[in-house]
Amino acid sequence: MLKAGIHIALVGNPNCGKSSLFNALTGLNQKVGNFPGVTVDKKTGELALGGHPSTLIDLPGTYSFYPKREDEWVAYKVLMGVDLEMHTDVILLVADASNLKRNLLFCSQIIDLKKPVVLALTMNDLAAKKGIKIDIEGLQKDLGIPVVAVDARKNKGLSELKNALIGIIETPRSKNQESFIDNKNLASTAIDAFKILFPTTSDYAALHYLMHHEAFPLDKEMQEKIEQIEIDNNFNHTKTQAQEILQRYSHIQEIMKNRVTEPDPTAKKKRTDQLDNIFLHRVGGYAILFAVLFILFQSVFWMARYPMDGIEWIFTNLTTYLNTILPNAWWEDLLVNGIIAGLGGIFVFIPQIMILFGLITLLEDTGYMARISFLSDKLMRKVGLNGKSVMPMISGFACAVPAIMSARNIENKKERLLTIMVTPFMSCSARLPVYTILISLVIDKKIYFGFLSLQGLVMMGLYLLGIVMALLASLVLKWFIRIKEKSYFILELPVYRAPRWKNVGVTMVQKAQIFVRDAGKVIMIISLLLWFLSSYGPSHKIEKVEQTHTQQLTLHPEQKLQIDKIYHSQKLENSYAGMLGKSIEPVIAPLGFDWKMGIAIVTSFAAREVFVGTMATLYSVEASDNSSLTEKLQAAKRPDGTAVYSFAAAVSLMIFYVLAMQCMSTLAVVKRETASWKWPAIQFFMMTGLAYLMSWGVYSLLK
Repeated sequence: MLKAGIHIALVGNPNCGKSSLFNALTGLNQKVGNFPGVTVDKKTGELALGGHPSTLIDLPGTYSFYPKREDEWVAYKVLMGVDLEMHTDVILLVADASNLKRNLLFCSQIIDLKKPVVLALTMNDLAAKKGIKIDIEGLQKDLGIPVVAVDARKNKGLSELKNALIGIIETPRSKNQESFIDNKNLASTAIDAFKILFPTTSDYAALHYLMHHEAFPLDKEMQEKIEQIEIDNNFNHTKTQAQEILQRYSHIQEIMKNRVTEPDPTAKKKRTDQLDNIFLHRVGGYAILFAVLFILFQSVFWMARYPMDGIEWIFTNLTTYLNTILPNAWWEDLLVNGIIAGLGGIFVFIPQIMILFGLITLLEDTGYMARISFLSDKLMRKVGLNGKSVMPMISGFACAVPAIMSARNIENKKERLLTIMVTPFMSCSARLPVYTILISLVIDKKIYFGFLSLQGLVMMGLYLLGIVMALLASLVLKWFIRIKEKSYFILELPVYRAPRWKNVGVTMVQKAQIFVRDAGKVIMIISLLLWFLSSYGPSHKIEKVEQTHTQQLTLHPEQKLQIDKIYHSQKLENSYAGMLGKSIEPVIAPLGFDWKMGIAIVTSFAAREVFVGTMATLYSVEASDNSSLTEKLQAAKRPDGTAVYSFAAAVSLMIFYVLAMQCMSTLAVVKRETASWKWPAIQFFMMTGLAYLMSWGVYSLLK
């Protein structure tokens, strides 16, 4: 429950600057939770308004008063006053000044609820750049509510906005004030009959009770009475909604004509249409899409090659230097083989992560990412998804956690659940270090036609495999998820524009920081834990290994290097980590994996990128030389003398990492989004079982 005082609902279309305004008004006085019974974020904050203690409630973004998604239903119920946990006294409506026509639909619906409303116009600088001029005083007169221009990022207009809120709290709107449209005329007899039951309800709210009363917390008797009103008056939901929207847009068009001056959009629109004729061509469009993805993955290898080599050279030489100057002690071993090896596993992959995110941001900024959704819709529908599923799936190339959360924008429940279930098949950035090191081990650095990298082609193949398996999984799952609901795909295609290079640069730096801060912490913790587990073991086993080492040195001092190598290897095998790896080796041996890979697979369930740090630690503890991790893996041999990382074993391991569910955070967010452990459990066993079978098949075929 909320504190006593004035409750202000902050509402608006998605991406209208609502969150920035919420942060600017509440500062640090914020709380984040969940709306009761649903997985939709709830943000509230304390707001000082003169002598009125106030709570600002940031409701989920919504386009109109006809909700489709779960988060839109949350906002709708609060605004309608039927949410049992939350009520509002004042509505603070946020509208994007650079896209006012679309925002005014929701605004007009809010006005007709006859509640105290203040309109905050954001994105005014963007509107000015587009040449849009708004007569705020005239707009205020036409709408009949206070209108204030604000810039939350620069704290402009906030004082005026607070004063407008204070004014409307102290002098509320009259319920007899003129409506935006004549709602009564849409269904006059039904509204009159309903208002006998709820006399204080506005005409527009009465319409929505008639349309959505089944979703409201009313007793059975009241539900039956409202249903009877619908029957008696031949109330038609669809027809009434269509008439309402047409009337609203007619009035909005009149306001836009009188109060908003816009430049002629014809030239820009014409250029966009010409480009769409190329990029959305029924044949050429798909060829261009494939070429874009091809260049994307080629660039990740080609552009990151030299900085990665440089970082690896720095850490190799640092390890050599520290081994030379530091005494032979446990803390030296911890520093070099635990901390330095772990840090090397983090920093060497920063260039690839930055480049991947920079190129994805470039596609978003230019407007091409929306075209990818449009092109993909036909294919997506065949497997039970729709074009809106593409954005979460593409986001899954970065990280499955926010990608799954972004699936909330999919209105259809079945398509949303299918998207959640298959998004983890997308190769996230955490898999990138695994792919990179395995590809560099077994794939030659060949260049075809002067620019085609074989390693880049293999990398693209791994990403495409994830996409194909996601589509096949959705095709199968759609027959088992029994939710029947009609689906529509409506997408607003933005105009093509030049990329904002500053935004691209900032995104690259931010993603690198997030990788180092978030993934880096996990990698370091696992690396240090592994160093301990691989350096120590049961005392009787370690003592036996040390005695054998001492005896062999006494008998054959001239073979010290070979004896030391055997000693480090045996010590690792008899450590706690070695015991863990040996215990699971029989299960993974059919896939071509040895016990060290088994340890890496287990630790990868904390985070996939830990694989590289795990291997760096294990091989650093085992080998006392100063070679790079790639060189150590290439030199690794099985007891029979064959390479551990043979072509068959490396490809099998890559396939396993493409398909396996190895992320505890993803499973947790799936549970949160589906409100059940059923779906993450199905997801885990489906993906891991598929990974095992595919890896076994590939290894059996290639060995």
